[in-house]
Amino acid sequence: MASMLAGCTPWPQEFVDRYWAAGHWRGNTLDSLLRGMALQYGPRTALVHGDTRITYANLNRRVDRTAAGFRLRGLRPGQRVVVQLPNVPEFVITVFALMRVGVIPVFCPLSHRASEVPELVRVTQAVGYVAPSTYQGFDHTAMAGDIAARWPFLRRVFTLEAPGESSPYGGLTTDPSGCQYSPLGSIDAAPEPALAQSAAQVAFFLLSGAAAAAPRLVPRTHNDYAYQVRAAAELVSLTENDVYLAALPAESNFAFGCPGIVGTLSVGGTVVLAENPAPAECLAAIERERVTITSLAPAAARLWLDVLPTVRVDLSSLRLLQIGGAPLHRATAERMGAEMGCRLQQVFGMPDGLLTLTRPADRDETVLTTQGRPLSPDDEIRIVDVDGKDVPDGEPGELLARGPYTLRGYYRAPEHNAGSFTADGYFRTGELARRTPDGHLVITGRLDD
Repeated sequence: MASMLAGCTPWPQEFVDRYWAAGHWRGNTLDSLLRGMALQYGPRTALVHGDTRITYANLNRRVDRTAAGFRLRGLRPGQRVVVQLPNVPEFVITVFALMRVGVIPVFCPLSHRASEVPELVRVTQAVGYVAPSTYQGFDHTAMAGDIAARWPFLRRVFTLEAPGESSPYGGLTTDPSGCQYSPLGSIDAAPEPALAQSAAQVAFFLLSGAAAAAPRLVPRTHNDYAYQVRAAAELVSLTENDVYLAALPAESNFAFGCPGIVGTLSVGGTVVLAENPAPAECLAAIERERVTITSLAPAAARLWLDVLPTVRVDLSSLRLLQIGGAPLHRATAERMGAEMGCRLQQVFGMPDGLLTLTRPADRDETVLTTQGRPLSPDDEIRIVDVDGKDVPDGEPGELLARGPYTLRGYYRAPEHNAGSFTADGYFRTGELARRTPDGHLVITGRLDD
């Protein structure tokens, strides 16, 4: 196995061997999956954003040319680039183009500002930053300039312009500190031969959802994430006829790969990117694009239910609604299936790894009251008391997990890792849970609440 990026904690060899033997890890990079899908599903629609429709073949070509453009701008394998974009095709193209040249995208929520982004750049020593010039009144370019003046390793800023907006640079520009600014649309060059990469390497970084003074970065490898999206896609019977609505931020683990964007692309389906998350806009998109599956947080689900009586939309195409991010109240859960006219799936997922889901064949009571069972047969779960001892089924305790897609350590955080993992590699999730007699999990809160 190729060594992981310095600052990351690898799985012990016995677990590597186990996950390979079980067929969970298959040595496929996420980039190679996209190449394969482009060959198999070339003329099919991969991405939809408003009136824009991009086929698999065109998506792969744009990724190829953008990857070559990034190389021309000096990006090299192993370097990190912070990506902070809304739900637009450029997000998918940029992330896959960076992975295609071996550069590691660092997913950054669009809501993060000057109190979070500079620290994220510092911890990752990011050499690049991709964001809108301005978005919803916030000047991302000015923030990038301030960061570059503070952290000299940030030397390349790529800006996304809104439709009809001209770049303030008109092309490649260098500021007095030596930082280069380029419109993202200008990152285009003739494709080059594919770079040989190891699936054991880090594909991208996610931000842990846990509150912390410093960012906790979750390294997701090609092997572990490819397995997660494949297993999640199989669990919900995702096919090339499915249409997934990305109503949650695309950089979230839930929307990106549970099975989400990557899972849908992996089977030749269509991803609809909702840049505007307003309920009325999303409900209209379901009717217009014949969406079959989407995912929401409980708060957004309640907003959808509130708006539903005021809009006249046909939701008959929707077969599955995933709800995750926080426990869902039973009353809301009962309303979702009845009023949306589709099957409900409760999901508990963490950027750090563990994913539990109710199954489509589960009885209604299970779907209404639990967060399901772990995704993988090799997910190992413990629920422990304050002394670290396992509690009986039905009793609450802290949820511990290890498995083929759960991290073994945060990036460059040895002191934090010492308290976040047991000696035998279980991740302390910080979540309170109990296990029902039939093996389903009920998430009840967090230790720090």
